[in-house]
Amino acid sequence: MLTEKSTIPAYSGTGASRQAGRRAVMTAAILVALLVALTLAYRWRQTAAAEPHYTTATVGRGTVATVVVSSGTINPITTVQVGTYVSGVIRTILCDFNTQVKAGQLCAKIDPRSYQTAVEQETALLETARAQLVKDRANLDYTQGVDQRDAALLQRGFLSHDAADSARNAYRQAQAQLVFDEAAVRQHAAQLQAARINLGYTDIISPVDGTVVSRNVTQGQTVAASFQTPTLFLIATDLTKMQVDTNVSESDIGRVATGNAATFTVATFPDRQFTGKVTQVRQAPQTVQNVVTYDVVVSAPNPELLLKPGMTASIRIVTSHADNVLRVPEQALRYRPASLPGTEAGAPGGPAAQLWILADGKPRRIAVVTGLVDDSHAEIVNGPLREGDQVIVSENAAHARAAPASRPGLAPPR
Repeated sequence: MLTEKSTIPAYSGTGASRQAGRRAVMTAAILVALLVALTLAYRWRQTAAAEPHYTTATVGRGTVATVVVSSGTINPITTVQVGTYVSGVIRTILCDFNTQVKAGQLCAKIDPRSYQTAVEQETALLETARAQLVKDRANLDYTQGVDQRDAALLQRGFLSHDAADSARNAYRQAQAQLVFDEAAVRQHAAQLQAARINLGYTDIISPVDGTVVSRNVTQGQTVAASFQTPTLFLIATDLTKMQVDTNVSESDIGRVATGNAATFTVATFPDRQFTGKVTQVRQAPQTVQNVVTYDVVVSAPNPELLLKPGMTASIRIVTSHADNVLRVPEQALRYRPASLPGTEAGAPGGPAAQLWILADGKPRRIAVVTGLVDDSHAEIVNGPLREGDQVIVSENAAHARAAPASRPGLAPPR
């Protein structure tokens, strides 16, 4: 029996091995490429972090002004208190808030009946005194004639000395009585004048031209003028001219002088700046909780009547200024490069100061002499600085902090 032999060829692994080798090589190449890319990216980040970024400002010309900042209250320049000299019941009120008044205008009336009665009484007493004066003047004429007649009779021997002396005494008493009556007439005349003045005080009139800013009395109210005169009205003479009463601390008062310019704002107009001028630096100190301040008066025009009495003003008094001078931002005086060793931030200003300018992408230090320094700019008096130069005002803080942290051997962040 013949057996048939299988002719199926045996499997060869040569082609499969080649394909697996190619895949392994490609996988290794991709991993190497990724590793190189990550390494380059990490090194680029290190390089970028190590290089600081600077913020610069252009040197220019402008105004530098030093100021004293304070707050105060807006008041009329002149406010007149209208009171009463006599007591009584308010019968009529003719002026109210915001009333425009003229000098001599009647604003209120106190019940005048009791004062009118006093005037009539003093008038009657004065007439009585005048009548008594007339009577005693006639008696003086009579006693004078009797004295002259008795003196003649005494010389002829027809009258005794006692009778002549009695006539002379009556004449002299009549003379004294006449002097007394004349004084009484003057006294009652003065009392009548005082009564008429008190009667006139029942008319409450405005002493000045102005505007009534306060009324402290109502019709029917009883006012009593005793030791202190009650204030019935407050009249501002001219509301188109106001003043700011501000308190300046003792540390700043030495820089404030009469004539200094000032600017201020009020809460109701936060976007509008008002101007004024220092008109008075009062010498009377005010001490509150051991803090000494001085009252500085700043006058300000108010043609549009926007400023109201009692408003709170935030004021800036210009103590000194320089116009059209070379100036740099005040922050530039404080800047010191964090990436360079041995440089520390210092205080701005002073006769000698240091600035850093950006030259060819690198910070370079220069020495300058400063003048006035305000809140935003500093005046450059002398130094190798020109208009248009770029001064460094700050350094990118994120890059400055990242630079020291990049050390070899650290794995890149994932």
